Amino acid sequence: MDKKQFTFGKENFILLAVSLVIIIIGFLLVSGGKTTEETGFDPSIFNTRRLLVAPVVLLTGFGSVIYAILKKPKE
Repeated sequence: MDKKQFTFGKENFILLAVSLVIIIIGFLLVSGGKTTEETGFDPSIFNTRRLLVAPVVLLTGFGSVIYAILKKPKE
């Protein structure tokens, strides 16, 4: 009996799972804290973590998803 040939190999699925974890971490970094008052302004929306680190982590995650999809599996 022949084994079915999948488009993705084991390595592709592992890379895809790692990429999704990176994306989740990026969204957690960009998520914010709570304000104590409903009408209060929270200046932490302009900190470096949200404006610089989180977008770089997210772009890395999305780029690695593209790499995981396009990578040819070993035969």
